[in-house]
Amino acid sequence: MPELPEVETVARGLAAVWEGRSLIRVECRRPDLRKPLPPDFAPRLTGRRIDRVGRRAKYLQVFLDDGLVMLGHLGMSGRMVISQGRNEPPGKHDHVLFVTDQGVTVTFCDPRRFGLLDLCTIDQLATHPLMAALGPEPLDQGFTPAVLGAALNSKATPIKVALLDQSVVAGLGNIYVSESCFRAGILPTRAAGSLKKAEIARLVPAIKAVLTEAIAAGGSSLKDHVRPDGELGYFQHSFAVYDRAGEACPGCTCDAGRTGGITRIVQAGRSTFFCANKQS
Repeated sequence: MPELPEVETVARGLAAVWEGRSLIRVECRRPDLRKPLPPDFAPRLTGRRIDRVGRRAKYLQVFLDDGLVMLGHLGMSGRMVISQGRNEPPGKHDHVLFVTDQGVTVTFCDPRRFGLLDLCTIDQLATHPLMAALGPEPLDQGFTPAVLGAALNSKATPIKVALLDQSVVAGLGNIYVSESCFRAGILPTRAAGSLKKAEIARLVPAIKAVLTEAIAAGGSSLKDHVRPDGELGYFQHSFAVYDRAGEACPGCTCDAGRTGGITRIVQAGRSTFFCANKQS
């Protein structure tokens, strides 16, 4: 599932062709995705100017000139695909089409239909069910060791599982938590509440650095993530531990041939990767 860097990459790609432009046609080719589209989805968007495209956690936020906000989640396989002067007919999995006054078409394609699109007003945004319980943004200045430490205090759950909790910190997922724990030298199996101040002080900048580098690389393309311009992200080539079970990790003396190198375990139904020699 796309995590913060992938969604940020999509938001930036959409901003380049959407911000300041008007939607002259919106076509819904089916009435539902993960959940039903609002019944007046297309009419409410048609004719509106897009003022800003942003992201909150793993959600797209599209702000329109009348105070309406379109929320989007890519699910497991969703893509926003940009095309100029599209002539070919929509494909089987092209569910929603947005056409701007410059002739640019953005197509929401989602073969597995786990994504969603919804509408609310800007006044309703903070209390929308998708937004209300989200924790701090990890790239904001306000996300500090003190803030994370307060959220983790007394938590008995493993730190990996705690960081996947969107109410603790917004937007993190499986890949980037594994990579962040590795950089901070923290075992993902440690009880979250057991982390010392010095360890949390390492973890917060590790999270920020991993996410910043991943965004610069266009995210990670493992299965479904493709940037809106059709290019792949390439942060997967920089993984230190994720999906590298049995290999030696960077900057470590672990011997993949004899000691097993990077280890894979399952936590909360998700794969976790770490080096027991470098993380403690």
